[in-house]
Amino acid sequence: MSLKAFHIVFVTVSVLLMFVVAGWNFGNYRDSGTSMDLVWGVVSLLAAAVLMIYGKLFLRKFKNVSYL
Repeated sequence: MSLKAFHIVFVTVSVLLMFVVAGWNFGNYRDSGTSMDLVWGVVSLLAAAVLMIYGKLFLRKFKNVSYL
């Protein structure tokens, strides 16, 4: 597996994980009303956005590298 393929898989899984963590924290906020759950939910969404930007920049930089 090339570095490019590894990054695509790793960034995709990481973004999905951040969405799950955000949903979990927003659910906890809805149930308990703790402000830290809201903060961590927002931080998780921001982390997902940063990871998507990173993935896009990585693919742009390594567009000439094979997936194999």
